Amino acid sequence: MHIKPTDISKYFNKLSIEDLQRIEDIGPTVAASIYNWFHDAQNVKLLEKLDRSGVKVEVPRSHLTGDHPRGGRFQGKSFVLTGELESVTRDEAKEKIRALGGDVSSSVSKNTDYVVVGKNPGSKYDKAMELGVKIIDEKEFLRTIKD
Repeated sequence: MHIKPTDISKYFNKLSIEDLQRIEDIGPTVAASIYNWFHDAQNVKLLEKLDRSGVKVEVPRSHLTGDHPRGGRFQGKSFVLTGELESVTRDEAKEKIRALGGDVSSSVSKNTDYVVVGKNPGSKYDKAMELGVKIIDEKEFLRTIKD
């Protein structure tokens, strides 16, 4: 599907910084940056100029509908990754979770089901402990995705 740059601008102008932070892998700093970019008059003019020039942005339909596999063993489960994973890359781990119907978030909350912990975990580990979120190590995660 192709959309106009000004349509992207209209979409992002409706979102608050808090809305942006709810998007996977977007924290407070990136959310503020995105918000400020789309509210900057020069950037809006740039998007309008691109629009007038006939530029279209191709967006996969699944990105617009949020489609992902249904009914997998991780259906309805939310995961957060922290630390360095040794057996798979972070992107591979996210891909596996999504392929099994789960969601991946960048921050731990009371709605997080699992925190996958690698080497040298960061503050996400501490937050998971504080909230009582189930913590699994990389080995357990790998067993779970292979079963």
